[in-house]
Amino acid sequence: MEAIERFLVAFSDAAWGLPLLILLMGGGFFFMLFSGFLPFRYLGHAINVLRGKYDDPDDPGDISHFEALSSALAATVGMGNISGVAVAIATGGPGVLFWMWVSAVVGMATKFFTCSLAIMYRGRDTNGHVEGGPMYVIIEGLGRKWKPLAIFFAVAGLFGALPIFTANQLTQVIREVLLQPNGASPADAFYWNLGIGLVLVFVTSLVIFGGIQRIGQVAGKMVPSMVVLYMLAVFYIMFANYTNIPAAFALIFEDAFSANAMLGGAVGAIIIAGARRAAFSNEAGIGTASMMHGAAKTDEPIREGLVAMLGPFIDTIIVCTLTGLAIILTGAWQTSDGNGVLMTATAFNSAMPGIGSYVLVLCVFIFAFTSLFSYSYYGTKCFGFLFGAKYKYYYNYFYVFTILLGAVASITAVLALIDGMYAMMAIPTMTSALLLSPKVMRAARDYFTRMKDFKEELKVKR
Repeated sequence: MEAIERFLVAFSDAAWGLPLLILLMGGGFFFMLFSGFLPFRYLGHAINVLRGKYDDPDDPGDISHFEALSSALAATVGMGNISGVAVAIATGGPGVLFWMWVSAVVGMATKFFTCSLAIMYRGRDTNGHVEGGPMYVIIEGLGRKWKPLAIFFAVAGLFGALPIFTANQLTQVIREVLLQPNGASPADAFYWNLGIGLVLVFVTSLVIFGGIQRIGQVAGKMVPSMVVLYMLAVFYIMFANYTNIPAAFALIFEDAFSANAMLGGAVGAIIIAGARRAAFSNEAGIGTASMMHGAAKTDEPIREGLVAMLGPFIDTIIVCTLTGLAIILTGAWQTSDGNGVLMTATAFNSAMPGIGSYVLVLCVFIFAFTSLFSYSYYGTKCFGFLFGAKYKYYYNYFYVFTILLGAVASITAVLALIDGMYAMMAIPTMTSALLLSPKVMRAARDYFTRMKDFKEELKVKR
């Protein structure tokens, strides 16, 4: 097992080198400049689309704009926001948070392009059903000669969409925060992990075998409540430590550029750590969200791109920042022995003695289950693309089985596997988006011209 773990860590570290950083963050900066910051100028319109102002039940697709964003957020606003941020700070120090912000801003532009393309170049699976995602963008947008790149994405997606990290961290927090303080023996950790994993398999199966409509309905109900609950908890921590807030932000900015400690004084390594965790958290440029937004009921690609753009803002700028501030304000990043969710638990317990850990467990439950529900959809789409749509639901059996593997595996091996596969998924996603970006801009100019003309017509009629 140790040999496998070393191999996965080496694979992940090699994948997340300078070339991928240039592709993800450099590509995001290109999208911002190439668009003239266009998507950022239409945030109000994006919110109106999200509210359902332009919904048409007769449009092609499976779920509404709101359900598409909620389902994508159900996957992204998950354990990456609670334990992923803690892992980042433990690895690279508080300055990592600054580079996560930078990644999120450029990620908003990336999401606009990749998710607009997911609607613009939807294809059909072997059952004739309309599907979206990077593999269809590559074939429909670049041509069938690019199919090997689409296959490469789908193969990486089979493993990148696995629930092992979420299962691992949820199992850990249940065992160490709830069970062991109440008498469970650490010597029996494996059996507790296995038992918790079996419960997770049962609950997850109830939802994911119902398909994307059920996932979208559940996510649409759970995501708003989980974000609000988590925000209230962290706002309390911030209020309890309000005098330390200016110093916390000063530390973040100072550490982002001074690169003291942790990563050998290499600013570039801290940037990579921030980009790596931001990509794991908001998935901009990875391609998973494109698959979810590609299922939206719309025939206007730009509308879905605008809605998708809100994802990195909610996920990283808001939720990840809250986690990071809780950890920094309470000093948990210096005092905790945990490298993940337990560091966040230390922060919550420090600010809310006796109940903080339990509040976090409640948040973790909601975050984790919405992620477990949503990620299965990505894997089934990749499986259906590779082996045929009529077989895609077989992937769910593999998916729930790996929940057990994640529950009993080490966090190091789990995180390395997912990180490495995310890196592989980013290559075809960003390559196709960069090559097709001029077509997105042509569609955007056409769309906003039509919207302007539509508003002028309304004024005349009034």
